Amino acid sequence: MATELAAPASPRGGHDIRHPQRVLSSRQKAAVIVRLLLAEGAPLPLAALPEDLQAALTEQIGLMRVVDRATLRATVEEFLTALESVGLSFPGGIDGALAMLDGHISETAATRLRRLRGIEDQTDPWARIAALPNDKLIPVMEAESAEVAAVMLSKLPVPRAAELLGMLPGDRARRVAYAVSLTAGIAPETVLRIGQSLAAGLAAEPPRAFAADPVERVGAILNVSASVTRDEVLRGLDTEDAAFAARVRKAIFTYAHIPRRLAAKDVPRVLRLVDQPVLIAAMAGAAADPATAEASEFLLANISQRMAASVREEVAGRGTVKPKDAEEAMNAVIGAIRGLEAAGEITLEPPAEEDMP
Repeated sequence: MATELAAPASPRGGHDIRHPQRVLSSRQKAAVIVRLLLAEGAPLPLAALPEDLQAALTEQIGLMRVVDRATLRATVEEFLTALESVGLSFPGGIDGALAMLDGHISETAATRLRRLRGIEDQTDPWARIAALPNDKLIPVMEAESAEVAAVMLSKLPVPRAAELLGMLPGDRARRVAYAVSLTAGIAPETVLRIGQSLAAGLAAEPPRAFAADPVERVGAILNVSASVTRDEVLRGLDTEDAAFAARVRKAIFTYAHIPRRLAAKDVPRVLRLVDQPVLIAAMAGAAADPATAEASEFLLANISQRMAASVREEVAGRGTVKPKDAEEAMNAVIGAIRGLEAAGEITLEPPAEEDMP
């Protein structure tokens, strides 16, 4: 296959590449390979290269004119030989290394490396900022000046910028929107420095010892605590911090909440995760309280009639269940529901006011 490219003709020893198997520089070989791959329609992630290499490659392609078949063949053969000799490749860059080592190095070490990267990396910081979730960016937009927030908004994709603007308080959103009109004369170097500063600050966030926030952790603990303990702790929280107690109440999900928060279609999926003896113990123990008995009826109403009849028969023959054993069994059902929710396989309805203990 003949592909025409390469360097400008020059009678005084320029870059005219017309002689068979002319010796090319490494940069010229790279230009030849890129041109050939583009001609074949191969996708090339050139944007991932450092900007100075992108510029050098573009400049070299601009200098090239024609490459003869013999030189093209020799260049491709050399390239393929180099590829075949590769025994192991590395991701390249600190981002790739951190992704590869995720779960194998401590979060403290990873955070330190991200902090150093944010300070030293010369690549575009706005791509890293755009990859962060909204809950990381909103505090920045609220804390920084309206002008800086306007620059951030302008560098994000329009749908994402609109979403963030809608999450700001009305007065703040108006100030930031107006500040966008003042960004027309900002130099690209200034925008880059703002991005580097913001990216470094976001990367410098100290590592969290716990993945979940305090409300979620307390709610999860109280979910599987004895009801007496749960009620006593909530009364104590009301005295110490009523606002925190209210948030914890919203995070609590007990057996009695099942009919109002679990979708009927998700019941079979939940019960497949619960051992039959545990389910029988839970329903036998739940029968003593109308609220929990209603939850058992909801579960039975959303499985096959044949299975429901079998479960009812076993519950009737189970007899009395100790309160402690019943509570443990009901908590096992709740644990199955919470596990599916955490995995993103089901979605619970938000708690109603009457569901808060």
